[in-house]
Amino acid sequence: MTVVKSTLPDDARRVAGAALQDTLVDLLGLSLTGKQAHWNIVGPRFRSIHLQLDEVVDAARSFADTVAERAAALGVPPDGRPETIAAAFRLPGPKDGWIRDEEVVAVMVEALRTAIARLRERIEATDGPDPVTQDLLIGITSELEKQRWMFEAENWPRD
Repeated sequence: MTVVKSTLPDDARRVAGAALQDTLVDLLGLSLTGKQAHWNIVGPRFRSIHLQLDEVVDAARSFADTVAERAAALGVPPDGRPETIAAAFRLPGPKDGWIRDEEVVAVMVEALRTAIARLRERIEATDGPDPVTQDLLIGITSELEKQRWMFEAENWPRD
């Protein structure tokens, strides 16, 4: 049953809907990853990274809401239920327990890098079917690239 009628043809709606749902899963999972690291980080750079994690979490949560609302506007019901996120989430995450600050940075760089790569695939997939969704994904990618850069700079000159 579709309560909201899409302005897109069915094939385009399916492509955009899949891209949006997959992005929703990544963003909600990324926000949980960031919070897990935020609560468990230890080390000399605790405070600065602790605060930086909040920036990622806030961005991911805000973008998740925007992505879900775009899906709903297209007549695709977004699914952010915990069991959906747990079953579909594929980004790297932190181990359990206390996490050294340099490990948090490494995990966040890798999680963001993976999320960005997945977003770029969705940007390509939505190019023809729905440029509006594509534009939304481009904006999200830009912010996540900025966040990845900020975390990666934390490791200099260690790598």
